[in-house]
Amino acid sequence: MSGIMAPMTSGGGEEALHAAAAAAATFCETLVDEWARGGVTTAVVAPGSRSTPLAVALVRDGRIRVEVVLDERSASFMALGTGLATGRPAVLLCTSGTAAAQFHAAVVESDQAAVPLIVCTADRPPELQGVGAPQTIDQVGLYGRSVRWAASPGVPDLAMAGSWRSLASHARLAATGDRPGPVHLNLAFREPLLGVALPLPSGRPEGRPWHQRMVSAASTVDRDLLDDLVNRLAGRRVVVVVGGGSAAGTADAVHGLAEAANWPVLADSRSGAYNERPSTVAHWDALLRLPDFVERHQPDVVLRIGAPPASKVLAEWLAQSTADQVVLPPTSGLADPQRRAALVVSAPAPTTLDALRSPLSSRRAEPGWRNSWVSAGALAATAISQVLARYVEPVEPGVARSVLQALPDGTDLVVSSSMPVRDLEWFGAPRQGVRVLANRGANGIDGVVSTAVGVALAGRPTVALLGDLAFLHDANGLLRLRERKVDLTFVVVDNDGGGIFSFLTQRADLEPEQFELLFGTPHGVDLLTLAALHDLRVGEITEQASVARTVATAVHEGGVRVLVVRTDREANVEVHATLDAAVAEALLPDDER
Repeated sequence: MSGIMAPMTSGGGEEALHAAAAAAATFCETLVDEWARGGVTTAVVAPGSRSTPLAVALVRDGRIRVEVVLDERSASFMALGTGLATGRPAVLLCTSGTAAAQFHAAVVESDQAAVPLIVCTADRPPELQGVGAPQTIDQVGLYGRSVRWAASPGVPDLAMAGSWRSLASHARLAATGDRPGPVHLNLAFREPLLGVALPLPSGRPEGRPWHQRMVSAASTVDRDLLDDLVNRLAGRRVVVVVGGGSAAGTADAVHGLAEAANWPVLADSRSGAYNERPSTVAHWDALLRLPDFVERHQPDVVLRIGAPPASKVLAEWLAQSTADQVVLPPTSGLADPQRRAALVVSAPAPTTLDALRSPLSSRRAEPGWRNSWVSAGALAATAISQVLARYVEPVEPGVARSVLQALPDGTDLVVSSSMPVRDLEWFGAPRQGVRVLANRGANGIDGVVSTAVGVALAGRPTVALLGDLAFLHDANGLLRLRERKVDLTFVVVDNDGGGIFSFLTQRADLEPEQFELLFGTPHGVDLLTLAALHDLRVGEITEQASVARTVATAVHEGGVRVLVVRTDREANVEVHATLDAAVAEALLPDDER
């Protein structure tokens, strides 16, 4: 008996092969048609062979913008960025094998940050599984519990054509449901991979998607719940803490209630609520570092809305507080890392807050409660401005503050994890008109360049503030960037390593050589040269006073630009200490200064 096996086909013969290719082409064009009908506008494709049927269908359709990205990890974060900016899922496509594994980090971020994403991984057919075929891994259930829904419909079969539109719609609706996030379609294709599509299975009239989602968002809050909340909050000293990840309209509802009830609002920059409103407390992180201030401003209740801000000081304050804590969680799920919530309200935040405004407006907190917080924030703002004005060379808190200040209304600001998001939260002045976005689901620095590209693809001028390690970690996101016709400025704070670690105990507990090896991680890369290799416009900012002007000019001129700001890690620690000391002095009573 011969040891050579004949190649398997779906039915034997050339005719069967062409029929299989036609079925695959028809299947893929049906998916694309249904996604386009449902409002999907962007697809990000990492090149490969096995994904040919769906890649070709996306390009041939013409209604969905197709971006081709050579690196799968960069592709996945670019698709994530478009969902972050638009609220609509992008289709993300790769070939089989380890390419699919490269998507996993972005899938995790999509899950934890509640960003819609339709992940399509091409796969080998069943007869090539488990026999050592190249570029074949077990892709079923690859992303585990990170996905909202997953399907492996098998090799396309015309007998199942009646289910194809439902499959596409189910994927889109699962990605955009009450808790948005990633879905995974694992799509097996046989060779030949190029076929001619047959007439598509019929869709709904007038181009409507196969499934119309019935929106039944509650317009009222349960009466017993409302009474409970009013009893907990009425007339008490309440502090409102607002993070990102809440539904549209939450920021206005927060300030409407806070102004009616005389409450201070501690909002992070991603929330949309850190703006110039009477209840906004500027630089609240600096205030919470002051024991005397904290002692004099003990709340009765903390009303927490959305995801936790980045501030460790705030997290510690919440963990140690004896106040009742009421949580209105983000769309991504429960956010109570300190496990201090006395009540979790699973109703939409804007609806709940609006319902509370009328009953609480006549039962306000004591007159000086909000004013004391807001006035302290104003003193902190003056102290921070005065300190930063003394520096000629760029300093990291000043860079974050100046970048935010420089942006025209209508700009998106993408902020990297580690120090940039913290510096913006701590030292950025309240303002309207700029949307701040960040990958704060899993808080990684991976994929930041590509996320910013994805955000910029949505069409708004975009600025990304990131550190040198985040920039290097996703340098492949720069590939072909000049061709993408986006308006995107990168402001890269280059301190030659991991600046955030200089604030941790490892810096004092280890020998300098050990610290640099394990945590400082100097890279020695000339980032301007790296960006220039991608044929991008580059520039270096060498003075603090020129940061805002240079960034504003770059946004005005449009296109893609990389601006590098060199700083020193050790000096940065001292700058933060100086700012904290200045705020502390500003809040001392007059007779103690």
